[in-house]
Order: sequence, then C-alpha cells, then structure tokens
Amino acid sequence: MPELDTDAHLSDFADFIRDSPSSYHAAASVADRLEAAGFDRLDERDEWPTGPGRRVVVRDGAVIAWVQPGGATPTTPFRILGAHTDSPSFKLKPGASTSSEGLLQAGVEVYGGPLLNSWLDRELEFAGRLVTTDGVQHLVRTGPMLRIPQLAIHLDRDVNKGLTLDRQRHLQPIWGSAPGPDLLVHLAGIAGVEADDVAGHDVLMADTAAPARFGREGELFAAGRMDNLSSVHAGLVALLAAPDDGAHVSVLAAFDHEELGSESRSGASGPFLEDVLARVAAGLGATDGDRRRAFADSWLLSSDAGHAVHPNYPERHDPNNRPVLGGGPLLKLNANQRYATDGVGAAMWARACRQAGVTAQPFVSNNTIPCGSTIGPLSATRLGIRTVDVGTPLLSMHSARELAHVDDLVGLAAGISAFFAPAGD
Repeated sequence: MPELDTDAHLSDFADFIRDSPSSYHAAASVADRLEAAGFDRLDERDEWPTGPGRRVVVRDGAVIAWVQPGGATPTTPFRILGAHTDSPSFKLKPGASTSSEGLLQAGVEVYGGPLLNSWLDRELEFAGRLVTTDGVQHLVRTGPMLRIPQLAIHLDRDVNKGLTLDRQRHLQPIWGSAPGPDLLVHLAGIAGVEADDVAGHDVLMADTAAPARFGREGELFAAGRMDNLSSVHAGLVALLAAPDDGAHVSVLAAFDHEELGSESRSGASGPFLEDVLARVAAGLGATDGDRRRAFADSWLLSSDAGHAVHPNYPERHDPNNRPVLGGGPLLKLNANQRYATDGVGAAMWARACRQAGVTAQPFVSNNTIPCGSTIGPLSATRLGIRTVDVGTPLLSMHSARELAHVDDLVGLAAGISAFFAPAGD
C-alpha cells in the first residue's frame, strides 16, 4: 500500500472542501472525481452492469460508490466506509426575502446543531440546489454574499458575560442594501434558470473562508465542514486506491442528513445503502441466503469526526482516555451503543491501523456528558453488518470553522485504505 504524501493529501482535501459547500455539492464532487478516475456513473432507474467494475450512484445529497473485483461470487462480502456529507448550518426558508433598516435580509432556519456564535461576523454564502418545474436539479452557490452581524459591545455592555442568541431574531443574515431583487430571483440568475421556473429549493449557508494550514510547523488545519467531509474525503482517497482483485467489494457510502438524525431517503436510516448492496449482490447471482451469508462476513467502518481533549476545558473529557490532536484517528466507544464498536471491531481496526503504520486512539465520553451518535448504530441495525465507529479528532466541532491535526487526517485515510486492502487478501 503506497504511503500518502501529506502535502498533496492536505492540498487535495482543501480543494474538496472548497468544492463542497453543501451536501449536494459534496455528493456531486465525489461522483465527478470518481468519474474522472474511470468509475462509471449509474442511474438508479436503469439496469446496472453485473460484471466487475468501478461504479458510482448519487441520490440527492448522498453518494455510494464501489469497486467490484473480477473474482466476486454470490457470497463475496462487502467492506463499507460509511460517512455523511452534511454539516450543521442554516437552511433558507421559503419566501425568505426581507428588508429592514435599509438592508436586505434572508430568512433562515437552523439546520442541525451548529455553534451559533461561531457564525457571527463571517463572510458566508448560499449553496445547494434549485429544482425547476420539469424536475431538473440545478446546483447553485453564491460565493461570499452574506453576514450575520453581531451587536456592538457599546450596545450590550454585558455581552462578554454571556451571549444569548434568539434563533429567530438574531440569526437572519444580511446580503445587500435595500431595495434590491428577490433572493430567489438572484439565486436563479446565478444558476442560469428562470426564477418563475423554480418550484423548490434546498439551499444552506456555508462559510467561505479558505481552509488554512498553520501552526509552528504547519501541523494544524482549520476549515469549515470537517465534520464530516474529513471522513468523506478519506474514504474517497481510499476507494480510489482500492484493489480490483480483492476478496471483497469495497464500498464508499456517504449519506445526507446525519446532523438531523438520518431519517430520510438519502440518510443512513433510509434504504439507499441496502438498495445498492442488494442490486450488486443480485448482479452476482446471489439468492437471499447468499446475500445474508455475504453480510455475515462483511464490515462497515462508520467514520465521523470526534472530540480531542480541549486544553482549556480538560475536565469535560474522560479522565483516563485523553485523545489528542496529532495522536492518530479515533476508535469511538460507548457502553450504550451510541457508537457501534465492540471488542471484535476494535481488533479489526487495530489490525488496519497497524498495517497502515498509524496509531489509533480510544475515545469515550465523560460519564456526565452524554456523547452524540453516528450512522454506525443505525446502519448496523438496518443491515446486521458488523460495524466499527472511528473518525478524526477535532477541536471546535460544529463550529463554522473546525480544527484538526494534519497527521490525523492523513492517518484516517491510510487506515481506511488498509481496511479496503487488508493484508492477506
């Protein structure tokens, strides 16, 4: 397995983040990169080829791609990297054009669980999709256009004692001077469609600041949406390097709507992955019993960002498990199955990391601070496939701009690459 070049990997990751301001852009970017590398893009409405090959399919803001080896049989297992394309943000409401005090504003709704204060006083953009009356989807992004201005300290002398933001009154961005055009008319013009033809939209805000590598030796990396584009990109890099002659089918499954609970047609609780795996298995001539045998021998690596110990708040973390930036990718554990890792899965991830030459760190929450969850338990429940939860350690998770260590980003991609090409295959 070739060693990843850190500088090239980080540069490519930065490009991927810039290309992916929304889940719809992220799914399209993954598909475009894979097509450029020789993957065949499929349509769910068509019959699919059944022989060996490299394929990708997009459903809304989710994307699934796989490498089917030439020697695959009806009981060939799957090795799946699961991640998600969405990040906490703000979503554009219908009829959102407003004006107040000489400024144009947009009505937005909080999406997921962002750190609200981190979105203040930043140059933001709208990005997502417009859907015209003929059902065609059009990706759109504005570039820097929006800002949520904070109230000056002179008008709130106690603000540094505690900032409270009303989600309806205080978080509506400004995007120009009034009077001005309707916002949807403006977005339609950018997308190159007639505003009267736009029948629906899924448009979110994104931070426009470029990813940055910094620190004493350039070891730190800051960017928006690393939860969870860090895992999507690592899985993409690993799938591109996956062998064509392996003993399993390598799969990248990047779902949408994880930040909302995954309950959608393109989320991990929906049927997308199961549909794709069933069609691949059917193409191999698998019966229901064959597919169940294949699933029993399969693995799903659920990769999502996790928490490094914060040096200013060390008491918020478990006293005996102290994952740090630069210490390697995480193995995420929870006694209440908020993460799906068990002892067998931990051993599998240890083998992959050993093969890749990286060190993994255990992450478990402080007992007084419940952890979140991931697509791991949802996918394991739906499919019955053995599942392990891993990810990149971050600081400032769910901020408009998160912080990682470059070694952890590279280490996660290397570990996933070993997962797709285990020694002895």
